Amino acid sequence: MTGNDRPPDEPLHAVVELARALADAATLRETVRAAAAGARRALDGSFASVSVWERERGRLRVLVNDGERAPGEDEFPPDESYPRDLPGPADPGGPWTATEGSPGPRGDALRRRGRSSCLVVPVLVHGRAWGELYVARPRGAAAFTAYDTACAAAVSAVVAAGIAQTERLAEARRLAFTDPLTGLANRRALDLRLDEAVARYRADGTVVSLAVCDVNGLKEVNDSFGHAGGDRLLERFGSLLSLHAATLPDTLAARLGGDEFCLLSVGPPPDDVVRTATELCARAAELEPGQGVACGVASTGDPIGPVPSAGRLLRLADAAQYTAKAAGAPRPVVAGRDGEVTRLANDPPRGRGRRAFRGRRPGVGR
Repeated sequence: MTGNDRPPDEPLHAVVELARALADAATLRETVRAAAAGARRALDGSFASVSVWERERGRLRVLVNDGERAPGEDEFPPDESYPRDLPGPADPGGPWTATEGSPGPRGDALRRRGRSSCLVVPVLVHGRAWGELYVARPRGAAAFTAYDTACAAAVSAVVAAGIAQTERLAEARRLAFTDPLTGLANRRALDLRLDEAVARYRADGTVVSLAVCDVNGLKEVNDSFGHAGGDRLLERFGSLLSLHAATLPDTLAARLGGDEFCLLSVGPPPDDVVRTATELCARAAELEPGQGVACGVASTGDPIGPVPSAGRLLRLADAAQYTAKAAGAPRPVVAGRDGEVTRLANDPPRGRGRRAFRGRRPGVGR
């Protein structure tokens, strides 16, 4: 059945199902896939797509194609886009329809892809034109009607609500896993990635390396220049850390808290990580004001003994950093290449330093 042959409550049921599918979506990819599939069913189409307006390019970029795709139409196209005169927030434009008999490029596109008609409706998120829903019917099917256009407005509103929810969730995740001062990953993000990395190491031997850095002299900077001066030093080191992380594949730069930072590298050989950490120390020594950094490295690619948990690798990196701090070393101290590090990780000093190499997290073994 197509068009007016459908039961009158069928579009309503399809919109309800669309709302449920969007509520379950956690990412933009899942959201636009559900939106296209739901719009296609609600509007009795054979094909649907969701596109986003890229204002800086003046183009519509297709995010997903659903249903009966023509040759060259990928489900998630890497770069399918079309020029478009973008409306303003107060004038988003309205739905429009076209048939294969329409003059110009709209009719040409339908004929080329074996479709009889299409219906396009803008998607508004927070009152601003976000993109478009496009639904088409196959050759031989009835053209879209005024009733379909009215249904499309309801579908678009539901899709817009789903996109807005996805954006809110993405922002919440970003805030939950990002250090607000430096923009680096925070301790929560590091813990998750480190647990995953060590599990991978235990499964297939993938090398996992940690470089823990402590910014020297932060208290003195705070005393001399105020906490704003200390924050600027931390921000500058965070930028430096991020630049060096980018030189190693699959490497995360994180701020653990206070003046402590970390590089988590999954895959690169330990010598590459040590080399990068050495360069980082040299560059950090040039930051003003400041006194450089103390850095410790621990890698499963070095002779550090069993690593049954993420906590064990972190303790070793901490012990190496503590050794570098105590010695005033200008270069990284590396676990497994300095015998003192393993002893300290096994029996951390009491009453010295600000921590005993991070007590075990709940459920994390030594």
